[in-house]
Amino acid sequence: MDSLRFGIVGIGNMGGAHAVQLFGARVKGAELTAVCDCREERLKWAEERFAGVSLYRDYEELLDSGEIDAVLIATPHKLHPVIAEKAFGRKLNVLTEKPAGIDTASVARMNQAAAESGTVFGIMYNQRTNQLYRRLHDLVREGALGEIKRFVWIINNWYRTQAYYDSGDWRATWNEEGGGVLLNQCPHNLDIWQWILGMPVRLRAFCKEGHYHRIAVEDDATIYAEYENGASAVFITSTGEYPGTNRMEISGTLGKAVVENGCLKLFLLERDEREICQTSKEGMPQEKVDCQIMEQEEPGGGHLEILQNYTNAVLYGEELIAPGVEGIRGLTLSNAAYLSAWKDEWAELPLNEEEFNAILRKKQESEDAVRRNVRHEELSGEYSERWSVRW
Repeated sequence: MDSLRFGIVGIGNMGGAHAVQLFGARVKGAELTAVCDCREERLKWAEERFAGVSLYRDYEELLDSGEIDAVLIATPHKLHPVIAEKAFGRKLNVLTEKPAGIDTASVARMNQAAAESGTVFGIMYNQRTNQLYRRLHDLVREGALGEIKRFVWIINNWYRTQAYYDSGDWRATWNEEGGGVLLNQCPHNLDIWQWILGMPVRLRAFCKEGHYHRIAVEDDATIYAEYENGASAVFITSTGEYPGTNRMEISGTLGKAVVENGCLKLFLLERDEREICQTSKEGMPQEKVDCQIMEQEEPGGGHLEILQNYTNAVLYGEELIAPGVEGIRGLTLSNAAYLSAWKDEWAELPLNEEEFNAILRKKQESEDAVRRNVRHEELSGEYSERWSVRW
């Protein structure tokens, strides 16, 4: 295979931006050969923009067309596993938008189908390309901070207005979107959390539904999690605070790391704090701390880097930056947070998927049909900064 032929299912704001990049030959070795959407105005936009690209209204017809080698899924969240499974059944490669789905049970089935297909499965976790997060990921893996004690991330600069939620009748619903800030804005952040620190063993969450907006799902969430070694994690987010904050701090026995305002600061000890605690003769010793600063030089390759990496993985076997099967981890954190908030108690991991799905179904069944004066956003075909790391 000399070139990877992409088909895109869902050409709204995100899928449309991907389509423009692929059609414009911004991804070496990739080409856009087909798009699919159920809305006529989007297909008309694609017809005017992408000469020679096939148009489909039914995604199964696209999958059966023989015109594509890989499908990029950019539909509402709950359809990601559904479409992916059918694509894997046809031995097609799959790159899905985040989140992997709305519940871990369906995502686990998708992951199994991916493994059985023998094709390449990726997920659009573009924030893994950020150099500061990459560096912190490596430092923790190398043990530079020692044994981790605490992780705190305040990531509440996801501000959204009521007009944003009114831009689509599927937004902020349990039936269509499957959740609120944790499932829409924060999949990247939840992924970065687990990518750097790994998965906790239990968590307690407080999710406020419709706290700042006229919506059915949460727009404010606080998660407290615990790890097997006794370390703790706190994750705070919302779409109702302006100006917001993006500040991550990781504390370990050899020092701490702080990421904020495009800067990674390391405060490293010469010896382990546990040793200091047990051997020092002073009650409040003044230990030498080495401060290192890493400024973000560029924002990272973002979506284009993920697209290029995925293309290279299919064509040349390059290692994926964001394997699709890892999408279940961040989703596990949000599903567990919902279950904890709904039951007002701790949620243990692995997650009780049957219990989660039973409560989710009840919320979906009792949810009133969304009636909004929907103002559909114009397709720009450009990547918005709202999809990137923002300080």
